[in-house]
Amino acid sequence: MKVSSEFSKYANHYNTYNVIQEKVADKLLSMVDGKPQHILDLGCGSGALSKRITWKYKKLIGVDFAPGMLEIHPKSKHIECVYGNFNDAALFETLHTYSFDYILSASALQWSQNIEETFRQIHKLNAPVALAVFTANTFKTLYKTASLEPLLPSKEELNRIQKQYFNASFEVVQYRLEFENVREMFRYIKRSGVSGSRNVLSFKEMKQLMQEYPTNYLEFEVVFITS
Repeated sequence: MKVSSEFSKYANHYNTYNVIQEKVADKLLSMVDGKPQHILDLGCGSGALSKRITWKYKKLIGVDFAPGMLEIHPKSKHIECVYGNFNDAALFETLHTYSFDYILSASALQWSQNIEETFRQIHKLNAPVALAVFTANTFKTLYKTASLEPLLPSKEELNRIQKQYFNASFEVVQYRLEFENVREMFRYIKRSGVSGSRNVLSFKEMKQLMQEYPTNYLEFEVVFITS
């Protein structure tokens, strides 16, 4: 298991709240072997991966459960957007009607309701994978300070499960995003989508957390599973 770290500073000139997700997408594509021609992008969102693919391909199927994301996803004769939820077995029945030579997923599979079942279904599609999944150590200090349990699976759990389905490398990358102040940090949490829209603290508790938060940065941990 390889572990590495990257550091960034959040600045006002960023016009999106997807700073880390963009880094993850770039790294994931750098790990793809060759130039696959028939690609599945699970949890494609607004097209972070498709916008970054530099080679010509014949077909990319982008799957997402958010119609608003699919509406703004790039469209072309080579791109097909499919509405579907990777927590729904019916989606994979549909995907079996396609043939893929690579399966990609960046910053999405951590929201699987049953990650083992999701990995099993991906395995049955019989194609190499490049998957990036956020882990329980994302927002580690925040959860500890607020006495909350992490939402996401641990890297140990993800490694144990993926070994059952993929003959893959497993790399852990820890990111740190620094902010000018705590208020900007919490604004990022609310708008970035990384928190899964979790809202379990009252206004009073949130105010106290902002006053007590001990650092000017957030931690993220992502595992990259590539075969």
